[in-house]
Amino acid sequence: MATKRSKRLTEAANKVEKGKAYSMKEAIALFKETATAKFDESIEVHIRLGVDPRHADQQVRSTVGLPHGTGVTKRVLVLAMGEKVKEAEEAGADFVGGEDLVAKISGGWLDFDAMIATPDMMKSVGRLGKLLGPRGLMPSAKTGTVTFELDHAVKEIKAGRVEFRVDKFGIIHNAVGRKSFTDEQLYDNVKTIFQAVMKARPASVKGTYVKSFSIASTMGPGIKIDPQTAQKEIAAE
Repeated sequence: MATKRSKRLTEAANKVEKGKAYSMKEAIALFKETATAKFDESIEVHIRLGVDPRHADQQVRSTVGLPHGTGVTKRVLVLAMGEKVKEAEEAGADFVGGEDLVAKISGGWLDFDAMIATPDMMKSVGRLGKLLGPRGLMPSAKTGTVTFELDHAVKEIKAGRVEFRVDKFGIIHNAVGRKSFTDEQLYDNVKTIFQAVMKARPASVKGTYVKSFSIASTMGPGIKIDPQTAQKEIAAE
């Protein structure tokens, strides 16, 4: 049975030309027209890559600081010991602790958006892998979330650093702003994550790296962007 679209979504979808791939600036302008829900919708980026995530050398995972943040303040949890607890608190972490928080998380508590851990806490954090891994919350040295530099790490996440990673289908999904942002701010953020994904291309990947690139509002239709046109837009700046 086909899902019936609401009148609002049908009207929004009709503004997107079927089969057309837009430039980034055209797509962002169209996003503003199609984000018609009664709240400040997020702009979501979806990038399908020509990688096989089953192979370790084709994993795409990294972080990038968005110039204008995401429009959402993340709740940051830090696992640390000794003097590092005070450093994390002073940096603005929402939750700070050691084995007490590990036990709380083991019991199912997950009311935070990002986790940072000092290297000496990773033995304990390892026990939480099955809980944190599927939710993208597991700290990693590669993404800068396993570190003794807590002041820098906490402030960077609070300022708008996002982590991107391919899912099992080779697709990256990230919210990178809000409808209330200006067109210029949205363009800067979309451009920044696209460039970061391009830079993160694994050396083992042959052929076409970016298979498709699109944006959408939280409750709106997808808007295709031509990856090659996007690269030309950036190069022309």
